[in-house]
Amino acid sequence: MPLSSSPQTAHYVGRFAPTPSGYLHFGSLLAALASYLDARSVGGRWLLRMEDIDPPREMPGAQQAIVETLQSYGFEWDGEMLRQSQRHAVYRDTVEHLLEKGLAYACTCSRKQLEDYPGPYPGFCRNAGHGLEDAAIRLRVPDREYGFVDRVQGEFRQHLGREVGDFVIRRRDGLIAYQLAVVLDDAWQGVTDVVRGADLLDSTPRQLYLQEILGLPQPRYLHLPLIIQPDGHKLGKRYRSPPLQAEEASPLLLRALRALGQQPPTELAGALPAEILGWAIGNWDAGRIPRTRTLAEAQLR
Repeated sequence: MPLSSSPQTAHYVGRFAPTPSGYLHFGSLLAALASYLDARSVGGRWLLRMEDIDPPREMPGAQQAIVETLQSYGFEWDGEMLRQSQRHAVYRDTVEHLLEKGLAYACTCSRKQLEDYPGPYPGFCRNAGHGLEDAAIRLRVPDREYGFVDRVQGEFRQHLGREVGDFVIRRRDGLIAYQLAVVLDDAWQGVTDVVRGADLLDSTPRQLYLQEILGLPQPRYLHLPLIIQPDGHKLGKRYRSPPLQAEEASPLLLRALRALGQQPPTELAGALPAEILGWAIGNWDAGRIPRTRTLAEAQLR
């Protein structure tokens, strides 16, 4: 399939969408800061969305801690924070629509059954006609390649049939999968630009396909380099990444700006977060972001 083109929009709408499975860390700060500056530097809106559709993974108190951390680091968002848990009816109706159109089907395969098939889903249930009881719902993917041009990572292509296979949009336990929820919510909120980590680069072709079959607009994408720890793991909630502390806001904001290729002056070393963000908005240049998928944490000190 030809590379998809970016829509020309008169107004920028960006968002930061954390998952409340833990506290924000430096990698989270990088994503929040880049999405915030990319929006504010052009007078755009910046939204906050809590992606809380997986209760078993949610850490008690994480939602409030995330909001308080963002506030202590000087971030201001437009409108009320959206919680994905408020959108279950929309997700359910969309799954039913895709089933009715024959674009999705019930899958009763267990993880144990699929252990010997490490690649794309082999399609065991594709034409089995299973009932919806005690089943996941998979989306039928076409035998086609989807591609786009990322603002940092450049051209990216993926063949959905060969590389991904039919993917889950509703889990067996009834919970909605990220791929479907994020597409519906970005469209509903009018998001024009998605700025997020490069770990989600592989997910984008799936989302392009969902946007296509649901008749939804396609935002522009910018995937940031991931911060990698010495043991090779990305900074994240699972890998001993220290949570952001309010008293470290100014030095960590400056460190994040440098990681994003920006060049804050030394005079900002003792500045308050609001002053640092004010300078960063006026001097933001996304073209300076390192064009790589990973950055070593040790190089950012």
